[in-house]
Amino acid sequence: MSLWTPGGEHPVDPADGGQGQGPGAGPGQPPLSPDQEAEAQQIAAEMAEVRAQLSQVPAAQVVANHAMGCWELAAIHLSAQPPKFEEAQLAIDAFGALTEVLKGRLGDDEATLHDALAQLRLAFVQMKASFDSGAEEPGDS
Repeated sequence: MSLWTPGGEHPVDPADGGQGQGPGAGPGQPPLSPDQEAEAQQIAAEMAEVRAQLSQVPAAQVVANHAMGCWELAAIHLSAQPPKFEEAQLAIDAFGALTEVLKGRLGDDEATLHDALAQLRLAFVQMKASFDSGAEEPGDS
């Protein structure tokens, strides 16, 4: 197991009680204080627990959750003032790529994902058209 830190990735062996090459003990890195080592071990244990929990969740459910993250990201960019259409388009395209490439494999959430994508695409087109027409006619409010 390893622990990522801003200083790089470091091997962590919970069985050695923190006496091995833990975070901060690599070449050119100062050794960690006992408090820092304890915190690193706690973080590593929490990460192992999260990984164990995540391994129990069907992959389709996790992918659907990530797809909805793309939906949310697109919505954030569309709601910006002024809307960030290029950023929203990237998030929409990523959402579409996930749902289209994995069609038939996303489980119970698939229909909801496809509906959400269709609604998001429609909102994008409507907002873009409205924004573009407003930009072309600056005197009309």
